[in-house]
Amino acid sequence: MKLTKFAVGLSALLMLSAGAAEARGLMDFIKLPNAQEEKGSYRSGTIGQSEALALYSSQQKQPSFDGCADLFPEARAINVASVPAAMKPMALCSDRFAVVYSQTSKTPLVVVERLDASQLREAKGEERTNQFYPDPRIPKSGRAELSDYRGTGLDRGHQSPAGDAPDHRSMAQSFALSNMVPQNSTNNRTAWSKLQTDVRKFAQRAGGSVFVFTGPLFDPGYTTIGDNKVWVPTRLFKLVYDASSKRAWAYVLPNAETRVERPMDYATFVKTTGLNLLGDLPVTGTAGRS
Repeated sequence: MKLTKFAVGLSALLMLSAGAAEARGLMDFIKLPNAQEEKGSYRSGTIGQSEALALYSSQQKQPSFDGCADLFPEARAINVASVPAAMKPMALCSDRFAVVYSQTSKTPLVVVERLDASQLREAKGEERTNQFYPDPRIPKSGRAELSDYRGTGLDRGHQSPAGDAPDHRSMAQSFALSNMVPQNSTNNRTAWSKLQTDVRKFAQRAGGSVFVFTGPLFDPGYTTIGDNKVWVPTRLFKLVYDASSKRAWAYVLPNAETRVERPMDYATFVKTTGLNLLGDLPVTGTAGRS
């Protein structure tokens, strides 16, 4: 049976659970390709499965948030068991972001980042790789492939932006298709790009950690692309939570040529999307207001 509305179906994401953090060394698990492999990788704009697997620690290869709970507010990771089973959800950890992934939509459902000024200063000097790859941690039956996007006219739209990555490995991880949704190219390169920049600017000014939840919404009438039938979002959301001030605000944009509207408060976001992603965390205000 075709699911008709993602936002309502995932309202159960309000359930959060605590998890342990893991300290990871940057180069511990990277396999450096030889010169011939590297040349081929950059020419094709992709990396192979063995190179992709080497980007993840042994714990990150497990479908669990145990190794990255620190990326969530108060280390209270989203409980993947609360996501409807029909979405075939998985928990995926990367160095700088966490993904609630769906093997049904072949997309992330929610991607969570923790930003701060120090990380973003480091990210300014990191070179963008543009090496996209299917996430080798996901069974082939449940993942998007590069071929699904080919010839569609849609961008592979980052949910955790490459511009937030402070080092080589986190930059490489950001190009996994498990961090992508099929996105209108004008939206991705104009309104959405501006929104990402605005969030970075706020996080650079904030006094501590800023948590960002990003994901797609699939309203009735959504379409699919490719042989793997990757769901194309009808809308996209970005929720910002400032852990120091306890303020939260959100943007919900159509997946089309558009412009960034004024942000909505958290209560309106929950009403609009059905997603109570902050659970019972305190929210004392919204953007620009106390």
